[in-house]
Order: sequence, then structure tokens, then C-alpha cells
Amino acid sequence: MMVAALPSCNPLSRSSLHELATVSQAILDVMPTALYVCSADGTILRYNRRAAELWGRTPRLGEPNERYCGSFRLYHLDGRALAHADTPMAQVLRTGEPAHGLEVLIERPDGSRCIALAQIEPLLDERGGVLGAINCFQDISDRKAMETELRHSRQDLEDFFENGAVGLHLVGADGTILRANRAELELLGYTADEYIGRKISEFHADAPVIEDILRRLSRGEKLDKYPARLKARDGSIRHVLITSNVHFRHGEFRNTRCFTVDVTDQHRADEALRESQQRLAVTYEKAPIGIAEMDAAGRFVRVNAALSVIIGYAPEELLGRSFIDLTHPEDRDDDTERYARQVRGEIAHYSTQKRFLRKDGRIVFVNVLSSSVLDQHGRFRYGVRVVQDVTERLRAEERLRESERHVRELLDALPAAIYTTDADGRITYYNQAAVAFSGRTPTLGSDEWCVTWRLFTPDGTPLPHDQCPMAVALKEGRPIRGEEAIAERPDGTRVPFIPFPTPLRDASGRIIGAVNMLVDITERKQAEEHQRVLIDELNHRVKNTLATVQSIAIQTIRTSPDLKIFSENFEARLLSLSKAHELLTRRAWTGVNLRDIVCQELEPYDDGSATRVRLDGLDLTLEPRIGLALSLVLHELTTNAAKYGALSTGQGLVTVRWSAPESGPPDVLRIDWIESGGPTVKPPAKRSFGTRLIERSMTKDLQGVARFDFDPAGLHCTLELPLHQL
Repeated sequence: MMVAALPSCNPLSRSSLHELATVSQAILDVMPTALYVCSADGTILRYNRRAAELWGRTPRLGEPNERYCGSFRLYHLDGRALAHADTPMAQVLRTGEPAHGLEVLIERPDGSRCIALAQIEPLLDERGGVLGAINCFQDISDRKAMETELRHSRQDLEDFFENGAVGLHLVGADGTILRANRAELELLGYTADEYIGRKISEFHADAPVIEDILRRLSRGEKLDKYPARLKARDGSIRHVLITSNVHFRHGEFRNTRCFTVDVTDQHRADEALRESQQRLAVTYEKAPIGIAEMDAAGRFVRVNAALSVIIGYAPEELLGRSFIDLTHPEDRDDDTERYARQVRGEIAHYSTQKRFLRKDGRIVFVNVLSSSVLDQHGRFRYGVRVVQDVTERLRAEERLRESERHVRELLDALPAAIYTTDADGRITYYNQAAVAFSGRTPTLGSDEWCVTWRLFTPDGTPLPHDQCPMAVALKEGRPIRGEEAIAERPDGTRVPFIPFPTPLRDASGRIIGAVNMLVDITERKQAEEHQRVLIDELNHRVKNTLATVQSIAIQTIRTSPDLKIFSENFEARLLSLSKAHELLTRRAWTGVNLRDIVCQELEPYDDGSATRVRLDGLDLTLEPRIGLALSLVLHELTTNAAKYGALSTGQGLVTVRWSAPESGPPDVLRIDWIESGGPTVKPPAKRSFGTRLIERSMTKDLQGVARFDFDPAGLHCTLELPLHQL
């Protein structure tokens, strides 16, 4: 206490420091805080018992190796080692400045550690020189542990608030949202900036609800699962349950704490259940078939209007009566016995057809489906019976049987081949047209599936009778349509036909047989074959033409600098192709004369004087494909001559010769295009589109070759193609 009372501003003499060092050890040891005194060079002069306890050791006084601090080891709070020469005491001795509130980690020789808070004052002489320093320090480990625990608790609380699975928000006394956790924001789809700081009433869909909530909370009431509707950012409505109370501080309203549980899905499920129950109730009452609930004794406990109409009694007249009383006497035993088994749990449901005795005395035929509703233990609770009036249907079946005789007479008079079979495929009837179609007389009851002798698929594969369309229709219980087959008669002739097998059913829907009509399609097949040949030829021609037009368009657009030039070039080439088609059409696409193609291209420039155009060659007929390709080649040569060559002047001449050359391969047709009298010809710097089109057509379409000689006197182009294409 004496040392701590010495302020750093009071200078000491060296004798005073000596006196301080000789203070009674007993006085130092009774001080409640640890302290020690160092000389200017850091040598420990004195320390008390509390300091030794915190150090866990008793350093020797005046020992040169024991400087600045008596601790075994020192560390920064972050775990980094702290050398004794770098301790706060060493810094105070070097600077002469006090150090207050410094925290260090002390390690004792036994490995235990504590955190110490140091308060160090320098001891100065009259001139301000450092004589030494005194360090009063205390163990603050418990306080630091409490601070750490408090910090962790706050972090846990913050984590609970922010990452809780339930929406949570705080609202101030004025209704402003102070905080909201992630679950709350995700529930409504807002960002924190969009939600926090705004009035909570802005997000409630029902103003009276939020007003009531805030009013109750302001009175200190607690809310438990208060239903409300909140507006989400996407415009949807979220149904929630709010649990909330108020945080008061010194009697003052600080904020509310509101937990928001999303029950939108549950609300929708409840709504769906209510709607389902309403629909079920409406269906029950408005259903066109009778529905009744029965107790274990078979008494009506609930009936709908349709059942009342079927039986002829008002609903109140049926309640409490047994269905057995209303059943025809001949049908009572079976229905009674089966319902008793259902009540005992031996069967879950059953169906039966029986007769009811109406109140007006008439008899009504009904189909009854009886099922059970069980309790949670699986025991019979009540029965549900669905009753359908089939009186008219049974009468209709009787009328149908009567009409079958008339139908059979009608079938015998029809010209189409018709026959019937039983459910197993055995032939039960055929008309005379079927005999004529099959070329034989079938045997009733033994022949199966088909009246024909042999069957084949359209591609000629044998078709067993048990796999024919009639067999498939009976086995699968459905009509077969669109199938084709070929029938072979005993004399070997074959007839293509389409069968129309249709299963026949009785009143209960059971298949009892089938009827089949065989339609001879010989004439249709012949017409289809003729049509196919024509379509194939048309497809071939159209595809070739479209491919050519596509190629012309692609190449033209690549070489046309603007739309106008493209339009002019493309139109000219299509016109040339069109003219070639016209030549082919005149000869019904059987071929085209080479001379006609050349004349057609050069016609605008030929005045008949042989001074502008000269042709020399035999009449040769080319097949349509070759003629079209060659017309495009000649069109490009003509266009080039008209723009840049012999036809661009009034004195130019174009000569076209074709023949099989005397020397060279004898199977090659040679066409020479020779220009003269035009502008001087220079070899082009690059290949033009026309050149590429000519070369492509000659190589790809004509399997030939094109050679260009850019003679200054005029272009000379030689075309060679195989003669077998003529």
C-alpha cells in the first residue's frame, strides 16, 4: 500500500529506492494484490507472497537472470510467446512512462496458466531519470472466463435469434420493426433493408388484426398462436400463428418479441379438406345413383334423394327400416347372408343384382355394391350401399336379343363378307358374300378365327389364324381397325383386304363373341401403287430442284455486296432454271436437246445474222438432271459474256461447239465456249462465284471438268462430261 501510494510524478533519490527495497516483507505480504519492484536494469528487488503465488515460483532477489518479471513464461493473450525483455515492465523501464490495464498470460512451472492485469508505475529521481518501477498485478482469470462465457452466451443467443427455424422479429413501442431473423425474412421473401425499419402494420393483410395484436401487447398481454395473414414480397399471402410478449424495462415498453410460425400449407390443407367434405356432401345428395348408410342390423341410417326415387319411398320413410323388408322375397336370403358376413368382417364388400319392391307395388331391378366402413380397430362401423337401377337396361337387353334375329337376316342380304364367332373364336355364322370372298364354305363350330383358307401379312409373311386380327380382337377385348392382310383362296389366288373385327358383349359386359367384316381392297391397292410411282417421281424432281435453288441462293448471297445485286443475280439464275424446266416440261420430262438449251440462253443476243452467236453441233438429247445442271453452267457463261466479255460490245461474237473429239477419250462430250471481238481479257485476281458454280456443277452434278483459258483475245472455256449421260 505504501508503494502503490507513490505517484510517478514524485522524484525519488537512490537512497529512497533503497529504502523502498527495505520495506518490511511482512507489510508487502499482507497486501491483497501482487506486486514486485525492479531496479532500472530490471533486476527484481522485492516481491510479495501474492506475486509468488501467481508466478508459481519464488525467484531469487538480485539475480541477474531474473529480470523484469518473476514469471516462468509469459504470453500474449493470443498465445504468442512474450520474452521477459519485451514485457510491459521492460518497456516502462526503457521509456519512463507508466503502463496501466495491460493483460498478459502467465505460465507457471507446473504448466498452469492465469491471466494477469498489470498496473506499472516508473520510479524517477529528481531529474526524471528512471530508478526502477513497481508493478501491481492481479489474477483476472475468473473475470476473463466470465467475459468469455458471457460473450459465448451472447453469440449463442444471437445465433438462436438469427438462425432459428421459426420466424422471429422485434417490434418497438411505435410499431417499427427493430430486428428480424433469417427465417422471418425467408418466410416473406424480403431483404433485411426492405423489412427492418418499417411499420409492422405494413406487412399485415388485415388492419384490424394487427391493431388488436398491438393493443393487447401494449396492455402486457401474451399472445399464443394468434392467427394472422402476412403479405409476402411476391404478392402472396402467408397464413401464420403469432406467439408474442412484451419486454418491459423499469416499467417502460421496450419491444415485443414475436415468433411467427408459417401454417400456410396447413391452412391450404384445411381449406382443401373443407372443400372436399362439401363436395362429398353435394355428391352424396346429388349423385344420380342411390347411396345409403346401414347399421349392423341392415337398417337405413342415411339415404340420398336418388335412392328414395329408385325405391319410391320418402327419405324419412326409409330411415330405421331394414333393406331386407324392401327386397323381393326370392332375393332376400342371398343378400341377407352376405351382409351378415360383411358385418362379421369375413368379407370387405360384395355386389349383387336383386329386385326391390317399390311403395307403388312395382318391381325395380337394381345392382347393389355393399362395402364396409371400419373403426380404428378394424371392426365394422357401418355399411355403405350403392344402388343402381338397371330395370331399363335389362329390358333393353331383352329387346336386343329380339333384334339379333332381324340383324342376322339383314347380314345374309349384305354383299360384304361378314361372319361371327363365339368367345373362343369358333365360327358361328357367315353370309354368302363370305363364301365368295374366301372361295370355300367354312365349317360352323370347328373352323376358328377366320373364314379364309390361308392368311398372309401385307409383306407376304404367313399369318397363323390364331394371330389374325379377329383373334387379337377377342383376346384383347377391343375392335381392331386399320390392319391389312392378304387372303389366299384354295385355288391359289390372293385378295388383299381390311378386316373390321369387333367383340360382342352381353348385358354384363362379358365378351360372348365377335363379328368381322372383310373389305376387298384389290382396286384400292392398284390405285395406291400407281399413285406411289407418281409421287416418288414428283418427290425426286422437287428435291433436286430445291437443292439446286438452295445452292444458287447460298452462293449468290456470298458474292453479292448488297440486297439489290443479290436480288438481280438470284432472279436471273432462277429464271434460267425456270426456262430449263420449261424445256423439260414440253417433252414431259423425258429429256432435253442440248441445242435448245444453248439457244435459249443466247437468244437475247442472237439476231440471226451469225455475227453475234454461232452454234455448231449435233442434236443431242440429255436426261433431265443433266440438262438442268448444264443450263446453269451456260447461264453463268452467258451472263459473264454480257457483262465483261464478247457480248458486252456491239462487235463481239460467241461461238459454241460441241462434239465427241477425234482425239482423246471417245466417251466424252466436249463443249467449247469461245468469245472474240470483245474487251481485252485479263485473268481474274480471284475466282468469282460464276467460276465456282461452273466448276461445282461440272464436277459434282455432271461428273465432268471445266477448263478456262483467259486469252487476251477472248475467253475460251472447255466443258467435258461423260457421254453415257446423254
